[in-house]
Amino acid sequence: MASSLKVTVWSVGLFLLSQMWAGCAQNAAERTAFDPKLAGSSDQIVLAIGGEREEGFDPTLGWGRYGSPLFQSTLLRRDENLEIVNDLATGYTVSQDGLTWTVTLRKDAVFSDGKPVTAADVAYTFNQAARSGGLVDLTALKEAVAIDTHTVELRLQKPQSTFVNRLITLGIVPQHAHGPDYARKPIGSGPYRLVQWDEGQQLIVEANPLYYGQTPGIRRLVFLFLEEDAAFAAARAGQVHVVSVPQSLAKQTVEGMKLHAIPSVDNRGLMFPFPPKTGATTPKGYPIGNDVTSDLAIRKAVNFAIDRQALVDGVLEGYGSPAYGPVSGLPWEEPTAKIEDNNPDLARQILAEGGWSDKDGDGVVEKNGLRAEFTVLYPANDSIRQALALAVAEMLRPVGIRVNVEGKSWDDITPLMHSNVVLFGWGSHDPTEVYNLYHSKAAQGGFFNAGYYANPFVDRMLDLAMEAPSEAEAIPFWRAAQWDGKQGFTAKGDAAWAWLVNLDHTYFVQECLDIGQPQVQPHGHGWPITANITRWKWTCN
Repeated sequence: MASSLKVTVWSVGLFLLSQMWAGCAQNAAERTAFDPKLAGSSDQIVLAIGGEREEGFDPTLGWGRYGSPLFQSTLLRRDENLEIVNDLATGYTVSQDGLTWTVTLRKDAVFSDGKPVTAADVAYTFNQAARSGGLVDLTALKEAVAIDTHTVELRLQKPQSTFVNRLITLGIVPQHAHGPDYARKPIGSGPYRLVQWDEGQQLIVEANPLYYGQTPGIRRLVFLFLEEDAAFAAARAGQVHVVSVPQSLAKQTVEGMKLHAIPSVDNRGLMFPFPPKTGATTPKGYPIGNDVTSDLAIRKAVNFAIDRQALVDGVLEGYGSPAYGPVSGLPWEEPTAKIEDNNPDLARQILAEGGWSDKDGDGVVEKNGLRAEFTVLYPANDSIRQALALAVAEMLRPVGIRVNVEGKSWDDITPLMHSNVVLFGWGSHDPTEVYNLYHSKAAQGGFFNAGYYANPFVDRMLDLAMEAPSEAEAIPFWRAAQWDGKQGFTAKGDAAWAWLVNLDHTYFVQECLDIGQPQVQPHGHGWPITANITRWKWTCN
């Protein structure tokens, strides 16, 4: 069944490619079809890296958080070393009380429709994003106010050390052109402009001739939206120039292409429902709690039994690293929170000391009549998460914990994720994510703190981190929340999650394409490679 499905996916993918490349001549004066004659040059490259958002390309709704927003500019950006540098902004200052961020803008920036970028557009963007209820976290913003044409004040309700990340990730939209159709017909001051979007198939963009920055080295980009197998087949057929592949395919070779394995903070981990099952529900009526995973001994035993290096070597084919927390390798990681894992004997000891024993000899430990058994849910279309879940289940079997593994759609996972273990993926350059994953106030029935974890000490440390005057001054508090030598949310403390691995993002890139020095990438294999896309160059004649 699996092999026939794979053949079908490859066939469908290649059929789709042939259909797109055969013509698209309909309404040629109005539409721009893919032209194979332009493939592989500074005029045009083809990418199959995912990244399509059903919601479209509106930054106020979350577009552009990872990778390049393409069509829009941000006030600041991170360079290849993750250092913060200016983009639309020429500089910014923060008031002594941390409540007012004053940003000055460059004067040569215009939108792709020729109208100038002003402070009023910046103020509008921030205010609109705060009101939109989308994926942009602007809960700290009180208001954004244009002081003059090129100066804007971002006024906060309270200091927030992570607010600088909003300046890095929120693309600026034009107030005069931001309406119901904007997400599908974006106008911005970024390096590219949208030419054509055939939803579910392809996105075609061209260099914005009015862009104030460095002229992109590649004039036209064609993004194909294909499943993993179809994208890889297209790469092997010489029909794409950049393709993201799962780590399981990274050991393959593709003629004319070079493998790029890019380090990331894109992690995978098991989120445990923290409280016991009491009948409590989310605002939408979804059940909260799990009697097995609410037991600290179970959560700790899982953490110590898992062999993370084996997961890296076996599931990721060596393209990754063990993860012991959500911020591996970032400045706010607490290094002493790491544990010596792959220790099933210690896991059995933890279970025994916690009152768990196998009294009926069936290989599963029990406590007060409750079996150490739970279900791990993962998105069914993710082969890496499936393999991780199955491998973890095998690692836990010898210590007396039975794991049932089920792949479902996110629609099906959502009502179950507060009462079942879920294999999630996270990872960000912004420590706000730590707050969202572990602060009790973040548990509102959504993906943030889906397990309803709560610890007053951790809450206090996270509050102090967020309210610190600067990102640097917040670091001791971020670290203490993980482990302060006595308590914290990592495996030595509450073991609220069992983090498993950090992925290396793997891509095959045409040998003639120079993609420069990529950043250490955040969550979202595929699109983050575009962060420096304006600097890509075609090196062959």
